Amino acid sequence: MASKPSTVAFIVDQLEEAGDVSAKKMFGDYGLFLDGKMFAIVGDDQLFFKPTDPGAKLFPKAAYAPPYPGAKPCMVIPAERWDDTDWIVPLAVATAGALPLPAKKKKKA
Repeated sequence: MASKPSTVAFIVDQLEEAGDVSAKKMFGDYGLFLDGKMFAIVGDDQLFFKPTDPGAKLFPKAAYAPPYPGAKPCMVIPAERWDDTDWIVPLAVATAGALPLPAKKKKKA
């Protein structure tokens, strides 16, 4: 089951204070990007943040689950916390900050 565009738009709006947040349709659902780094996935109308040490320190009691079959477990962000910008924005910033920039694609010769 795919995520509703309205769910993705709501989450992106809540994360507006974090910086340049965008969503891209992928994996049959959506990847969320902050300043060019994919830090989260919205799958089946659930929000998953990539696991990082800074994120785990801010949300130590997080549950982890794969966002789609075959994926590595990610931090599950409960829907009741999505509109708590004082909580979710720092978590998004810390998570994205701990992730590397994506590798540049090599041009074909």
